[in-house]
Amino acid sequence: MNSIDRSSTNEAAEVRVPLEAIKGRGSATRMAHRFESDAREAFADGWDLPDEGAAPPRTEVIWENARSIIASNDSPDIHFSRSINPYRGCEHGCIYCYARPTHSYLNLSPGLDFETKIIAKRNILELLRNELGRRNYQPQLIAIGTATDCYQPVERELKLTRGVIELMAETNHPFALVTKSSGVERDIDVIAPMAQKGLAGVYLTITTLDPELARKLEPRAAAPHRRLRTLRTLAEAGIPCGVSPAPQIPFLNEDMEQVLEAAREAGAREAFYHVLRLPREVAPLFRQWLETHYPQRAERVMHRIRTCAAARTTTAISRRA
Repeated sequence: MNSIDRSSTNEAAEVRVPLEAIKGRGSATRMAHRFESDAREAFADGWDLPDEGAAPPRTEVIWENARSIIASNDSPDIHFSRSINPYRGCEHGCIYCYARPTHSYLNLSPGLDFETKIIAKRNILELLRNELGRRNYQPQLIAIGTATDCYQPVERELKLTRGVIELMAETNHPFALVTKSSGVERDIDVIAPMAQKGLAGVYLTITTLDPELARKLEPRAAAPHRRLRTLRTLAEAGIPCGVSPAPQIPFLNEDMEQVLEAAREAGAREAFYHVLRLPREVAPLFRQWLETHYPQRAERVMHRIRTCAAARTTTAISRRA
């Protein structure tokens, strides 16, 4: 991985971010993470710059030679067993993203670094071709973009996702795409023929129909109405579509029924969701976001999330018993 110059990052005892200073990113700080040797409270975030004309933090692509591409899981609450993620980190900046802690393993912040330092897997096609060609390989549906969005803005230039689905088409391998981006429309020419064979589908995440809330939750993702238009475009092309109104956040996005109704009208025929989870560094990031945007209900939301987490833990223990 390329080295990153951190000389311009200033440590501060406390960072307070005014609402007007948050411009198009989800996180407000480069928060410390559990693998750092020094315990720190907060960092200068780059938004509260004195010069109003100063540019916001730019996106940096860091090339990586991955060791493997197809990931497996056996979790009973995840509806796929294999997945591929061409990127680590995501420009969409969704404050609730459960993949944020993975940047800690790279000695990067799960906060602003996750949104601005995108790890692109340079050798993804070579590795994928090798893994699919193994003698003992058994084809199963592969979900693409389950951790970070496979159609985030850098995909427009890098086209790693495009390369993956072209290889899937070449080998007649079943796949499903999960995205918040209208960028998936670019690849209809590859997806539609696979869909006609029953080998492809697309799922759009639509967390809420409220554009103001969506802009705060998912600052660089497509607007809700644009995602509905994408659903319609895909469905009209004969591609099976689904919708995920997730995550469900207590007392924030309370329009699941309306999302499902609008998605069905647009052409979606499947749906799935999950309640918000806040693993590791995501919890303090989300709490900071709540206190910035919804200070009057922050404690109420966090209390309900903790209650939901406790209920899931109790249920899991009961099942094991």
